[in-house]
Amino acid sequence: MAEWEGKSKGTVTGYKIFTFIIKKIGLNSAYFLLFFVSLYYCLFNYRQTREIYKYFRFRRKNTFLNSIVNTYRNNYVFGQTLIDKVAITSGLENKFTYEFDGIELIHQLAQEQKGGVMISAHIGNFEVSQHFMDEFEKKIHLVTTDEERKAIKKYLESVTAKPKIDFIVVQNDMSHIFRINEVLSNEEIICFTGDRYFPGNKTLEADFLGQTAKFPAGPFLISSRLQCPVLFVYVMREKNKHYHFYARKAEFKNRDAQGLLESYIHNIEGMLEKYPLQWFNYYNFWK
Repeated sequence: MAEWEGKSKGTVTGYKIFTFIIKKIGLNSAYFLLFFVSLYYCLFNYRQTREIYKYFRFRRKNTFLNSIVNTYRNNYVFGQTLIDKVAITSGLENKFTYEFDGIELIHQLAQEQKGGVMISAHIGNFEVSQHFMDEFEKKIHLVTTDEERKAIKKYLESVTAKPKIDFIVVQNDMSHIFRINEVLSNEEIICFTGDRYFPGNKTLEADFLGQTAKFPAGPFLISSRLQCPVLFVYVMREKNKHYHFYARKAEFKNRDAQGLLESYIHNIEGMLEKYPLQWFNYYNFWK
């Protein structure tokens, strides 16, 4: 069974090549090279290819041939989001357009006289949202379980702008809990990714795209017990270097973590119905 390892794929050399092309030749040239890189990953990264194929074949009910084609397209779109992240954080944000759908909900959240919660997922490209949103009265802290390898992270920090969003990486020793509590105590905004967990951590189960799947319990237990609004937020890639930001208010009863999870799943399923290629969990999600 494929297991999520907590780190992204790729090498420093690969990032350096794409960064050079982006800055010296242009984005379109980087996208062109990506055609071949995506094919390489499809052919030689068997575990990733197998799991994404199963997503299209069994969860989205694609035909055998369409599942193969969409597996390649998924790898290509994921590569585009990585290229875009480097380009945008390197000062090329004017090459992209952005559309806000529900941004007023985040403004309202920032004006609350208490902490606020947003929950996202590994779909689309939420990390780039920080470069298009206005400065808020409250700082946004993103809790993530996806950490770049140290060498890649060090290189990216040397060629990109300093993030406007603070990142809190989930740790095996649970030390991230103290940072989360600190953020909420300071009445700032915390943003969780609600679709990944470390083995051994507490989980919740629910039906997702026709089969039972496990989700991290923490984001939903914490969010459901706070006396503040909870928003679902995503940034989805569209044609012609266009990004669409979505924010939706979660509907659930206080202290009902399972109800909040089911509302979250319903929201993600709607996003994936519209953007089926942008599911970026490359491991056995429905094991």
